[in-house]
Amino acid sequence: MTERVVVDLKDLPTYGFGAASTTWWGTLAFMALEGTGFVLAIGMYLYLGSVNRSVDLGAAPPDLLPGTIMTALLVVSAIPNPLLARWARSKDMTRVRIGLVLMSILGILPLIARVYEFPALNIAWDTNAYGSTIWFLLGLHTVHLVTDVGDTLVLTALMFTRHAHSGRRFGDVDDNTAYWTFVVLSWLVIYGLIYWLPRAL
Repeated sequence: MTERVVVDLKDLPTYGFGAASTTWWGTLAFMALEGTGFVLAIGMYLYLGSVNRSVDLGAAPPDLLPGTIMTALLVVSAIPNPLLARWARSKDMTRVRIGLVLMSILGILPLIARVYEFPALNIAWDTNAYGSTIWFLLGLHTVHLVTDVGDTLVLTALMFTRHAHSGRRFGDVDDNTAYWTFVVLSWLVIYGLIYWLPRAL
């Protein structure tokens, strides 16, 4: 039996960006699954409002300051995030390192703000269905926030080691920026529901 080389693929890159990356598809699947979780939680919250005279069951609305600070921090973080994705795709090591350090800081600051958000809800998680629902929504988003910040910190550390010279790491950084965008956008919806919907009704 003879073998014939049809195409020589040895010079193809071992990694890619966007749809060319297996990790990108995994990240997209995570966002789809977690987005479904958010939709179900939001549906639960809206259903509560539809079967009662008010969504907050007469409780005092959450204090705006901690949640608004949180929102401002996340919106600010959305400015360098696409720049970091661009630098990763162009494999600009210096800028990627600077961008990751900046995004690590901009990821930790909202976690600090989140600590003050839970008491500002003005209701305990076990008081009634409204308290349970908004604590669940806030807790669910916190899990996503912690997950992405942890990933960013690990990537930051890796980019300052010999592992940074693997081109695959730039793809990982690009995927991480996509997930952070998901974290920010999902929070904007939750912020509106938790802090403004009770005030609007």
